[in-house]
Amino acid sequence: QVHLVESGGGLVQAGGSLRLSCAASGRTFSRYALGWFRQAPGKEREFVATINRSGGSTDYADSVKGRFTISRDNAKNTVYLQMNSLKPEDTAVYYCAADTYYYGSKLGNYDYWGQGTQVTVSS
Repeated sequence: QVHLVESGGGLVQAGGSLRLSCAASGRTFSRYALGWFRQAPGKEREFVATINRSGGSTDYADSVKGRFTISRDNAKNTVYLQMNSLKPEDTAVYYCAADTYYYGSKLGNYDYWGQGTQVTVSS
């Protein structure tokens, strides 16, 4: 199992940047593919970005391509989401997720989830 804890959320003006971190417990972090998802008030949780075990492959939702970058540091057991050119529509609770077998955009395929961190983008 793996325990995930997100951090780095906050309030930022439109056009600004934030970097989210997700720290994982355990010694087998490199065995997990990881994803970032978000959920805005009144909306379903949606895919943002994913990265495979080695960090060599990534994928993004169309809405964040070119603005967000997912990365991981297996030595630090941490996955990051660098968010640039933020827009008010990026406001949401951001969650990281992990799975030993699945790398992709389907949230139902991830077994482990963090508690989330709030990102608010003001206009």
